[in-house]
Order: sequence, then structure tokens, then C-alpha cells
Amino acid sequence: MNRYDAIVLGAGGIGSAALYHLARRGVHVVGIDRFNPPHDRGSSHGQTRVIRQAYFEHPDYVPLLVESYRGWRELEHVANRKLFDHVGLIQAGPADGVVVPGVSRAAAMHGLAVEQLTAGEVRRRWPGLSVPDELCGVFEPNAGYLLVEDCVRAHLDAASAASAQLLIETEVASWTADSREVRVRTSRGNISADRLIITAGAWAGRLLADLNVPLTVRRKSLFWFATDSAEYDVSRGFPVYLFELPTGVFYGFPKLDERGVKFAEHSGGRIVVNPLEVDRSIDPDEQHRLVNVLATHLPGVSSNVTDHSVCLYTMSPDENFIVDRHPYHANVVFAAGLSGHGFKFAPVLGKTLADLALDDGTDLPIQFLSHKRFEL
Repeated sequence: MNRYDAIVLGAGGIGSAALYHLARRGVHVVGIDRFNPPHDRGSSHGQTRVIRQAYFEHPDYVPLLVESYRGWRELEHVANRKLFDHVGLIQAGPADGVVVPGVSRAAAMHGLAVEQLTAGEVRRRWPGLSVPDELCGVFEPNAGYLLVEDCVRAHLDAASAASAQLLIETEVASWTADSREVRVRTSRGNISADRLIITAGAWAGRLLADLNVPLTVRRKSLFWFATDSAEYDVSRGFPVYLFELPTGVFYGFPKLDERGVKFAEHSGGRIVVNPLEVDRSIDPDEQHRLVNVLATHLPGVSSNVTDHSVCLYTMSPDENFIVDRHPYHANVVFAAGLSGHGFKFAPVLGKTLADLALDDGTDLPIQFLSHKRFEL
């Protein structure tokens, strides 16, 4: 049986960061992934991910995001490549909705720079966006997008350079733990270690079933739509954008390549029973919903689909992360239920998991993410 100091289950967005932070501290660590990361079978793919600090979901995320921004800058330096483009983020919605008031509240609490805009000001500044007068906007200039596959690859390369090992195309059947060690049974044999870190995304529900916290996996589609309008080009300063509408929450990115703009719905999504059996074909109803929103709010973008991908959201009951030590095994830590907004936190969550595994605690403010909030 191969023996390590630590095992990381899942080497996607968060797992790759955990591998890096463990390896850089001199830990003899191995990561295990069912596929070959970066891959398109889980949650960390599709060219881009939004990154922002004025967090409407919960202002307690902001200190973690400040640390995460530092982590992305460090990784860019280590990898010697650009991973984060600060193009800004314009979010539009009703003044009494969830998004705009939430962004404003987080910005005020933490002293973040945001601009309050009327619908007319949004239209004048970005003519490609059609925002009706009954909505308002808030612009966060320090936000932007991450190149998601490049980020995963950079964390894995940096981990490998620090002597981490990676087992790819390896299925994890089960794990057990006692006070002395953890043991993982895989399709390539059994592995043991002093500590276990679980970052398994859509597979976390099975690997953490004894927590009795329901994790729901949702299928989410990403679409790229053609446009001949230069006003959507990233080179022209077009930002990331989000709309809170009566029909749902929709978001997208500027045109980065010949595929046009990437556009998707953050709300909704079909429930997935088995992550290995996801329908990855285009759903005509999803496409129709997006085309309708584009026609109203991004009129210079066509209905012509140039590319499509499916990713998975693993939802916690309250749609906030669960990051903690396992309640029954002190040598097991995990991050789960990232609920479709976790990738931007990869560096800080990787560091947090390394702290929890090696130091029995962390100075990072993660108390609000504890699994204890679900205990009866």
C-alpha cells in the first residue's frame, strides 16, 4: 500500500489549489482524480469564471476574496502567465432586488470601490447593453474573469514543481479513517496517509454521506453566441455582466475569441442524479430562454450558437459553501457544496484546507461556512 502524508480527492478548481498549498509546505501529497484535469466533466471548465469582491450573496465572503485576490496574483507570478483579467463587472437589477442592494451592502461594509449607475448611465457607457429604466446598475471595476482551465493547470503545474503527485483516471471507491491514518480504496489499489482532503465537487455527496447534509447537483449549460458587433469585444473594454430579472439571473462575458460572447443562466438547472450520466446535449428550452434575454438586453448578439458546454453546480441547502473538518474524523477536512460560485475562491480555499489539515485550524474567517450550521 502506497503511503503519503496527505491525499486530496478531486483535483479540479479547489483540489488543485489544495495540492499546491500542501506541496509548497513540504507535504508528501498525492491528488486523485477520476478524469484528467483540467477536464470538462465537473465544474471547473468552460473558458471563464466571474471573479468579484462586492459579494451580494453574503458580505462575510469579502475577507476571503481579498485573500483570494492575493492568491491569484501569486499564482500568476509562479506560473508566469495571465490568469485574471480585470475588465470590471456591471450588475443590473431592481433597486429592491437581491443583487444590487447586496453588492452595495458588501461594498459599504468592507470599503470596496463600486459605482452606482442609473439604467441610462449603463446604456450610455456600454451601448451593447440594453437596461430598462426600471432597473439600476452597480459597476465593480476591480472585478473581471478568470481563465478557468488555465488556472487549474497552473495550480497543478505549481504543485507538481513542489513534488506533489497526481493519479489521473483513477476512481475512488471508498475511504475510511481512524485516529492513526486514512485509507482510500481506488481502481489502482489502496493508498494510505496521515490526512485526507476531500474536494470532490459533484461526487462529494457520496464521499461525505455520513455528514447527513443534502447536496444537490444541478446541470448548468454554457452557451457561446456569435456577434459581429465590436462593442462586445474585450479589447474595447466591454465588461463581465449580470442581470437579475423576473425570469432568473443571467450572466455573461465579453467576446474573447471567434466564438463570440459566452452567456448562461445562474438560476435554475436540472437536478442530476448521477454525475457520470449527465445529458450534455443542447436543451432547446434553455437555449430559447437565453436567446430571449439576449434579444432584449444584448441586442447586438445573434441567436446563432457557436459552442456549448455543460458544467455542474453542487448546491448546499443554503447555497453557501461547507468548509470544515469532518465531525467524526479529525484527520479529514473538506470543501463541498460550493453552489455555483466557488471557483474564484480556489486559492484561499486551497490554503484553508491545507491549514485545517496540517495546523488543526486556520486564521482565515471561515466560521460562517462550518457544517455545524446544519446540525439539529
